[in-house]
Amino acid sequence: MSSSPTFADVQAAARRLDGIAIRTPLLENARLNAKLGGRLFIKAECLQRTGSFKIRGAYNFLACMSEADRRKGVVGWSSGNHAQGLAEAARLMDIKATIVMPADAPALKVANTRASGAEVVLYDRVKESREEIGLGIAKKTGATVVPPYDHPWILIGQGTTGLELAEQAKALDVTLDAVAAPCSGGGLSTGVALGVKGISPSTIVHAGEPAGFDDMTRSLARGVKQRNEKLSGSICDALLAPEPGDVTFPLAQKVLGPGLVATDDEVLDAMEVAFREFKLVVEPGGAVALAAALAGKLPVKDRSVAVVCSGGNVDHATFARALARPVGP
Repeated sequence: MSSSPTFADVQAAARRLDGIAIRTPLLENARLNAKLGGRLFIKAECLQRTGSFKIRGAYNFLACMSEADRRKGVVGWSSGNHAQGLAEAARLMDIKATIVMPADAPALKVANTRASGAEVVLYDRVKESREEIGLGIAKKTGATVVPPYDHPWILIGQGTTGLELAEQAKALDVTLDAVAAPCSGGGLSTGVALGVKGISPSTIVHAGEPAGFDDMTRSLARGVKQRNEKLSGSICDALLAPEPGDVTFPLAQKVLGPGLVATDDEVLDAMEVAFREFKLVVEPGGAVALAAALAGKLPVKDRSVAVVCSGGNVDHATFARALARPVGP
């Protein structure tokens, strides 16, 4: 693989994932399109294996490892979706996995990670460093660290989401004006951009982030990496990385358009719309790009726009809160 990930690398990852990752549908809704005055498509990665896109990058990483390294096991850190994706990928390849997860991660995500056979180590995300804990485990055991986003093998695996999306739009004879994907450290959004632009170079790809945790948006605007002031406080628990990655940010500067930022209320509204109009269960972090489109921050009128709904691993109380929102016209 080249030093800077390319479209060809995404295509190679797609071949590794053939038969492993689900080719999730690209959906649209006539009633919502009429309201928005354009065509809005959802790439439903909430229907992916383990309930999010993360198995794409995790499995691709493990598939690229040497057999000797696989025997030593892997270690990762995640608020939930990477944890579940890595745990399931390791189960499929019979590799021992240890996952460092925040103590305040949704209980469902912790339970699902353990259900795939991984050992879970909990930590305090405010007082402790998940990286330090994970690296300590790796040093002690010889396991390979599988980061949640900041590695070319992860990035190109996530990019298969964008490759599929662009292929599906092309099959519908649709030229997409824009695509938006949720962003934490940037692995999904930059990977999606590589996949989309390899088929549709004119399409602008945006990263969607929660308000108060818009480090990628600010970093792209200023041309240098910016950090978030807080490490917690948004309903979008999956999107709380402190800053863009060292691998993802240089690529983001080349392939991403301006960032999009949605509030927690807009995210809850988007979750309600996804359920009502598309019959999809979408977690807060997975709904942020859809929220930007529905709030008018990503214009849909007289355009064809696609958003990635990246995960559906939401706890019951949060989902009930979203469904209690007032139903719009």
